[in-house]
Amino acid sequence: MYNEIHSSWKPYLVNEFEKPYFQTLEDFVASEYKNHACYPPKNEIFNAFDACPFEDVKVVILGQDPYHAFGQANGLCFSVNDGVKHPPSLVNIFKEIETDLDKAYPITGNLERWAKQGALLLNATLTVRAHEAGSHQKKGWEHFTDAVIKTVSDKKENVVFLLWGGYAKKKVKLIDGKKHKIITSGHPSPLSANRGYWFGNKCFSTTNTYLHDIGKKEIQW
Repeated sequence: MYNEIHSSWKPYLVNEFEKPYFQTLEDFVASEYKNHACYPPKNEIFNAFDACPFEDVKVVILGQDPYHAFGQANGLCFSVNDGVKHPPSLVNIFKEIETDLDKAYPITGNLERWAKQGALLLNATLTVRAHEAGSHQKKGWEHFTDAVIKTVSDKKENVVFLLWGGYAKKKVKLIDGKKHKIITSGHPSPLSANRGYWFGNKCFSTTNTYLHDIGKKEIQW
């Protein structure tokens, strides 16, 4: 898998790929993709890194698991391919953008446009078996993506970390809050949003205000 990740990330993650846990993970993933339908497509497992080179990262958004229905997952958290119906969490993300930034609801749910502007859209688990949510959790991916979060924290400055929901908020321990901006809120899932934990968080405008204040280009959400 080392050869499949964008070259800009390799110097920072080479040690992770060489660790025993990752060798076990690699064998597991190979077996799963050989014997079962899995998502995202194998060539898009590291799409979050390919779409956002290390030197460009200025925002990190953390998801938990790829979408597990056919044609949805494209390797970017919360994102779906062009023409795919927007899942409920993504609908709520776009609704918050509408009210927070007074922008029109986006036609496409493909968030590659965010990644190209410096948003690392990272799922904690990078693969999943079709129609089996969480099926690739606790196989090693979380160990790897924790290392990614800590690497970004250690090696960069003034990155905005958007931690949505309880699972993502636990990652705060990996981030140096003295040199980065951490924004937390409820999760955009209907369960959380309908309880009042998502809408009105203004995380998108807050992110852009911070980026503007430190002299970086704002994200066109």
